[in-house]
Amino acid sequence: PKTNMRFEKGFIEYIRDAGVEDDSIDMVISNCVVNLSPDKEKVIQGVYDALKFGGEFYFSDVYCDRRLSDEIRSNKVLWGECISGALYIEDFKRICAKVGFTDVRKLEMSPIEVNDPELKDIVGEAKFFSITYRCFKLPDLESLCEDYGQIAYYKGTLPGHRHFYQLDDGHRFETGRPMLVCGNSASMVGESWLAPHFEVLGDRSVHFGLFEGCYAPKNDAKGQGADTALGGFLAESSGSCC
Repeated sequence: PKTNMRFEKGFIEYIRDAGVEDDSIDMVISNCVVNLSPDKEKVIQGVYDALKFGGEFYFSDVYCDRRLSDEIRSNKVLWGECISGALYIEDFKRICAKVGFTDVRKLEMSPIEVNDPELKDIVGEAKFFSITYRCFKLPDLESLCEDYGQIAYYKGTLPGHRHFYQLDDGHRFETGRPMLVCGNSASMVGESWLAPHFEVLGDRSVHFGLFEGCYAPKNDAKGQGADTALGGFLAESSGSCC
């Protein structure tokens, strides 16, 4: 049988130089790697460029509730613990919007505790989290969830997902049950690699205003579904890093 895997050596900030062509990848998976890059925007831009239309950047990393001080970012021990490189959550969203990932979806979130007394004194009140995000390369995504009266059905056809599919921490599709969705969610399940497994009814010809409460991510830091959301793309995954 012909393999669909190859190894390329290079820097994650320059994946094109490593031989990864633009618009050639269905899915990019990463686990606590972007965190270690000194130029995270270049990494995320490179991923966006490499993805095909409808492709996805599915990854877990460490994030923070604020921008970190030079003292924290220069601490070698904290670098080794994936803390110094933690990106401020809102800055991450700004970078994603800038490169083209308009509607970033959070799948799972859990707190990371710094227990060492010396390191705890350095980080102060900064709060750190392991978060799994899903970023789809879909140019028609909007900055807000808009209502077009669209309905999505999950067919139950993804391996290991016969009864439901978790798109993010605000959207759980039960097999065969119609769900009213916003335009962005309709695009994510109807125009991405997920399209063969969903049926979407309706289009964007009629607008009904803002979709109230469409993407309301849970803030209980428990999260659901990160270990199974990839379906056939990834059979086994812890779904979060660290």
